Amino acid sequence: MPTDSFPATISVTPIPAFNDNYIWCLHNEQYAVVVDPGDADPVLAFCKANNVSLAAILITHHHPDHTGGITKLSTAVRDLPVIGPRGGHISGITKSVAQGDLVKLPLIGCEFNVLELPGHTLDHIAFLGHNALFCGDTLFSAGCGRLFEGTPGQMHRSLNKIKRLPASTVIYCTHEYTQANVNFALAAEPENQALQTYDSWVKETRAQNTPTLPTTLSTQLDINPFLRCDSPTIKSSVASHSGAELIDEIAVFTHLRQWKDNF
Repeated sequence: MPTDSFPATISVTPIPAFNDNYIWCLHNEQYAVVVDPGDADPVLAFCKANNVSLAAILITHHHPDHTGGITKLSTAVRDLPVIGPRGGHISGITKSVAQGDLVKLPLIGCEFNVLELPGHTLDHIAFLGHNALFCGDTLFSAGCGRLFEGTPGQMHRSLNKIKRLPASTVIYCTHEYTQANVNFALAAEPENQALQTYDSWVKETRAQNTPTLPTTLSTQLDINPFLRCDSPTIKSSVASHSGAELIDEIAVFTHLRQWKDNF
């Protein structure tokens, strides 16, 4: 598994799209690889402005705001590799991958292992390598994805899979949801001092129109309620809010996610 950091020649740049999406772009002086290009135009503009050629696309799941640019980009770049979830349901995928597969991107000198992370959708995957995780809509800063297709148990297991990664792992989420997520996290765990400090940083950062992402797993373990379902303070807060008997962490997660959905 590629656990070293990115090659010195590689930069990772968020390309803004729509209202709050980030299309992550890994690039050197010649080539670029993008993750979840929901819109082709900002990608093409970035490549032109930086004089780089698009070398591949990585896809984490089938939602249109992550896949909508595939057709136009594939038309613009002949024989463009488009790597994403198996199943044949995403138009334009040229290589399907599953848990444990290794994705090699020789033009930028990077390799990624594939993690299957069902929950937000059933087909959701992530790309892990170089101490980085491109996790789509599974994990956000201070939050997690809604359950559109998967069960709470599936999502909880997927988040636990992420929790077992090295704490130094850099997390590249695909939406600028951080402030709204922090507002909820503070409602769920108001006495969390690390979260209070993080809230101040997020406010300052967003006031300058600067992305709050990427983040680190170590930060998320301290502030993200969905990674803290084993915490007594989260358990107590969720029990108080839901009035339910919380027999295990999946029950805590289930009621926490329902709380957030209606927050």
